Amino acid sequence: MSSSLTFSTKFLIIKKIINRLIDTGRSISSIICCFSPYFPAGLILRFILHLHHTVRHYAVNACLLPICQLHGAAVTTVEGIGSTKTRIHPVQERIAKAHGSQCGFCTPGMVMSMYALLRNKPQPSMDDITQALAGNLCRCTGYRPIVDGCRTFCQVQSSAKPQLFNKDEFLPLDPTQELIFPPELIVSQSSNLKTLTFYGERTSWVSPTSLDELVQLKSSNPKAPLVMGNTNVGEKSDPLHSQSVLHPLIISPTRVVELFDVTHTAQGVWVGAGCNLSEVQSLLEKLAPQFPKEKTELFRALIRQLRNLGSQQIRNVASLGGNIMSAYPNSDLNPVLAAGNCKSSLNPPGGRREVHLNQDFFVSFGKTVLKPEEIIVSVFIPFTREFVGALRQAPRKEAAFATVTTGMRVFFSERSRVVQEVSIYYGGMGPTTVSAKSSCVSFRPWDDETLSRAYDVLLDELDLPPSAPGGKVEFRRSLTLSLLFKFNLEVLQKLREMVRQGTISTSSSACRSSRSEHIPQSKLCCPTFGVINRLHLLFHQHVSKDQSAHDPVGRPIMHRSAISQATGEAVYCDDIPKTDGELFMTVVTSARAHAKITSLDVSEALRLPGVVDVITAKDIPGKNVRTEFGYDEELLAESQVSCVGQMICAVVADTRVHAKRGAAAVKISYEDLPDPVFTDAIEKSSFFEPRRVIWRGNVTEAFKTVDQLHEGEIRLAGQEHFYMETQSMLVIPVGEETEFKVYASSQWPTLTQEAIAETLNIPSNRVTCHVKRIGGGFGGKVTKTPLLASVTAVAAQKTSRPVRFVLERGDDMLITGARHPVLGRYKVGFMKDGRIVAADIQYYSNAGHTIDESLMIVEKILLHMDNAYNIPNLHGRGAACRTNLPSNTSFRGFGVPQGIMIMENMINDVAVLLGRPIREINMYKGPSVTHYKMEFSPENMLRCWNECKVKSDFSNRRKAVDQFNQQNRWKKRGMAILPIKYGIAFAEGQFNQGGALVHIYKDGSVLVTHGGTEMGQGIHTKIQQVASRELHIPTSKIYISETSTNTVPNTCPTAASFGTDANGMAVKNACMTLYQRLEPIRQKDPKGSWESWIDAAYFEKISLSATGYHGGPDLYMDWDKMEGQPYAYFTYGTCCCEVELDCLTGDYRTVRTDLMVDIGRSVNPSVDIGQIEGAFMQGLGLYTLEELKFSPFGLLYTRGPSQYKIPAVCDTPLRFNVYLLPDSDNPHAIYSSKGIGEPIVFLGSSVFFAIKDAVAAARSDSGLVGPFSLDSPATPERACLACSSPFTKKIPVSKPGSFKPWALNI
Repeated sequence: MSSSLTFSTKFLIIKKIINRLIDTGRSISSIICCFSPYFPAGLILRFILHLHHTVRHYAVNACLLPICQLHGAAVTTVEGIGSTKTRIHPVQERIAKAHGSQCGFCTPGMVMSMYALLRNKPQPSMDDITQALAGNLCRCTGYRPIVDGCRTFCQVQSSAKPQLFNKDEFLPLDPTQELIFPPELIVSQSSNLKTLTFYGERTSWVSPTSLDELVQLKSSNPKAPLVMGNTNVGEKSDPLHSQSVLHPLIISPTRVVELFDVTHTAQGVWVGAGCNLSEVQSLLEKLAPQFPKEKTELFRALIRQLRNLGSQQIRNVASLGGNIMSAYPNSDLNPVLAAGNCKSSLNPPGGRREVHLNQDFFVSFGKTVLKPEEIIVSVFIPFTREFVGALRQAPRKEAAFATVTTGMRVFFSERSRVVQEVSIYYGGMGPTTVSAKSSCVSFRPWDDETLSRAYDVLLDELDLPPSAPGGKVEFRRSLTLSLLFKFNLEVLQKLREMVRQGTISTSSSACRSSRSEHIPQSKLCCPTFGVINRLHLLFHQHVSKDQSAHDPVGRPIMHRSAISQATGEAVYCDDIPKTDGELFMTVVTSARAHAKITSLDVSEALRLPGVVDVITAKDIPGKNVRTEFGYDEELLAESQVSCVGQMICAVVADTRVHAKRGAAAVKISYEDLPDPVFTDAIEKSSFFEPRRVIWRGNVTEAFKTVDQLHEGEIRLAGQEHFYMETQSMLVIPVGEETEFKVYASSQWPTLTQEAIAETLNIPSNRVTCHVKRIGGGFGGKVTKTPLLASVTAVAAQKTSRPVRFVLERGDDMLITGARHPVLGRYKVGFMKDGRIVAADIQYYSNAGHTIDESLMIVEKILLHMDNAYNIPNLHGRGAACRTNLPSNTSFRGFGVPQGIMIMENMINDVAVLLGRPIREINMYKGPSVTHYKMEFSPENMLRCWNECKVKSDFSNRRKAVDQFNQQNRWKKRGMAILPIKYGIAFAEGQFNQGGALVHIYKDGSVLVTHGGTEMGQGIHTKIQQVASRELHIPTSKIYISETSTNTVPNTCPTAASFGTDANGMAVKNACMTLYQRLEPIRQKDPKGSWESWIDAAYFEKISLSATGYHGGPDLYMDWDKMEGQPYAYFTYGTCCCEVELDCLTGDYRTVRTDLMVDIGRSVNPSVDIGQIEGAFMQGLGLYTLEELKFSPFGLLYTRGPSQYKIPAVCDTPLRFNVYLLPDSDNPHAIYSSKGIGEPIVFLGSSVFFAIKDAVAAARSDSGLVGPFSLDSPATPERACLACSSPFTKKIPVSKPGSFKPWALNI
């Protein structure tokens, strides 16, 4: 948008920043805003600034912050606080040197969140840090190193000394040297405020300066939204939103002073509706200690909700009035405000009036009783005489919409158990905030009997149909009961406290509950998870005393790009500056899962401003089809679609916005085809062939000899890659001889090159693919990126202009697929002593509509089905199911996390049946042979197991957990310890090759190129260490620029935890060649410097460039013979986890995690430990948190971070210990190291089995014993329902098939 006025420097500062970012092609990755204390239009900051006259700094989400709203603000980006060109800021340095940056895409956001905290509080507590980082996501690190780096700013330091960095070397934080608030912005506030108007292409933005002007504007434009924090309108204005809305006029009242006023009265406090939620929280936290507790119950309840509402970045901009007016059905605040008798002051055109925030205020979804022209000016929050509670349950502890939330208030008659007044409101139980009016009537008096009656009334009053939007119906209904019960426990605790203090008489029946009074306090207490400082121990291997101090191998070297990533200078694909004539592309995808395309009308799209062309299948000069394993996959669908999200055509335009508008204007007609396949592939025998089978021994005969048989099954859901950088590419036509330069976020540049060449019908030597770095891949950028890049190349060829294609998060999740969901069914035969004699396991993976790499994933599942166990009779069958869902693809672990999980669940069932642990007795021991006849030694696997048991103090803690469970009714603890045996390298031997090209320049500097791509796993850092050792020079002389197909051809995918193994050996080979060439020079001048040797070699015409190659091991698997050598070696590990579970809500926290991992001799312990922790947290997400939800018609519901939750800082174990197995050698890889990127993902399932152990303890209290079903992920919903508490038992279960579910069970 452009302004209709010419502004002074206060807007030009913003304009310069935005223009610079646009000119360089950069997006505003992370910013903070600070506002002058004299600036009355400080967004929602006017209140606190008016009171204290101080500059405040707020971290905000750049994607939601409109530029128009920055008028008068000083904006600081991550580049602004420090850079390698000037000086780096202590925050940037500490996150980098603490190894908190891997792929680096999230690092600027982490830096700015911490920077904003330090500007406001230079010596923060750990609670401050975790709150500040709660809104930041990272998919690589596991958060521990980020937290450790930030922890160094705390005044009170942890007693645990970090092992991987020296905090004494860090730059000190000097608040006096920070950026000041621009004086010109302060001076400008003395001028008269004027209404600001910005005009865009389709929208105008008006910012009035007075309440009268605001009322007049709203009266004239009743449909125009009021935007304060843009957290509601901003989302709905985004094309990813299912109901994208265009607003011709937007009114921004951030400069209306009256909306930020705070008025104190004897009855409570009036808070301006424009105040942001952070300031509301701060206000209430300051007021609460000033009054008696009983008077501020409502204040404290609101504080409790505000701490978990959104994130700090959201609360910094979201307004109190906006939160109320959004009228979300699962609002955290509205139920509490309603229960607390709060009211709002409105300013309609006719004058002010007050309206209570009760059941009459919220009329339907997103609607309130207010007329379109009415405005909330302020909200009254009263003092209380009652007990007030605020409770919520959400899929993730922080930064997640609540599943069910509630506000409850009870007022007792003086010194009586008689309830004078009860108010109960729920969110998440209907289209709006609902009142449990009938249930409230039941509370006369407050005791167990009336509480029990209230449950029955509540179930009738808050009924949800089984197909209710949002699903989780049984869970949501049970939460209404359990949250009420938790409130009851809170009330009883407070009453008892008042008795102890003498506030009320001990004779008061209100302080008793007829049955509860006999329950020990530990069993009665309400489960809460307080803030606990996280402790971490890291034990890594130390290099030999004989190793040269200049040899970096084996040392914890910082990621070579960490500083650039922390300063925002690191260049990702979409950071490449825009070139002249560049176009942006957006794809149009199918809205049907199984249909014929009857018409494709692009005429309207072509008429829109900025749209240049529409690319269809007819425009592809070469192949529109990729064939894998005999199955075809179309780049662009031509006549038929087979899933929602399949690409049909693409729109290219001069800007991203115009391309999206053009895509929305494309009209497609369909004719639905019968019988789409979603969850019934097995019944319909819809499979991709061939199906694989492997066995050893004779399962059928063995079953006849065992003491006991057991059958079971488990379902494992899929998992979205959720790499921080979405699929990104830029294709540039060179302009002659059909040559193209391709910049892509790809794990396999060669496949991208070949795919584009096939699509354009040109030789591969005309296509050069470049990869600087990838903002996370995890397997999702191996086969999907070439398909997307091929369509982009067609657009570039047709238009003869550069074309940029960057998927937005929702499109990326919709189009590119995920980890394969797997159904496992097993039959197991075992003896009374715990020995498993035979097992028959059937694996069904949901491949989606194309085969992709599904067949190879099934094969790897079968090859790892034994895990660590020597089962003499083992039979495995695997099938890739063909369904009408987006095609799933490779994901870190490549099927192993699913396959082993099924084996471990089977082991767990047997252990429960026998009442004893059985893992050890069934493990491989001594010289061993797998079920595919590969010989190996399990010695290090057993060492990991035994060492982990010792380090974790497993035996004593197991006893303590059992004792804890006996003493607590509503919270339980669980423990689990699991092993992993993971095969490294590709079973397809041709993919184990590595290539390198090493140049030494005349000044002695070295340029290394190899076939691996850097995606956060630190391969470039390790390669630099390899070159340093082999050339005997410091790493500072070695540079790695990028991976490109014109320097190292025919590369293999960077995957299978084999990137360093293959490419490291290739670089070693090249460097050894060069070093040997220099031997005559060194002999002539043994005391010369490296530079003098290189200079002499040049004059003696010695080549200073060499290629390196490593063929890799000759691995294979013969499926006809069911034997082979598919892996180079095994990586081993063991993980012990302890969790604490809230049986009433299913919430849990990981109390402690101990990981013992055998990675041979680590090339770089800091990088490898980072990979271990990151993989564990990704596994934790897979097995306990992350859910992909599809509609009954095959549409992916969960298309963004608001619906799909990956682990956040709050999910890290409270104590996280990582140990590397000492004295381990591996002759099969470079420098005796081992691949580590993938194996530890599975060990995240130790959290799942610890939860299952806790659930078993809860079930035991209800008289339920024996194996039970718990599918993955073990979400709070599944864990809570599995506990089978008295509350879940009250919920009637709808008969399957009697209704259409909101979401499919994939």
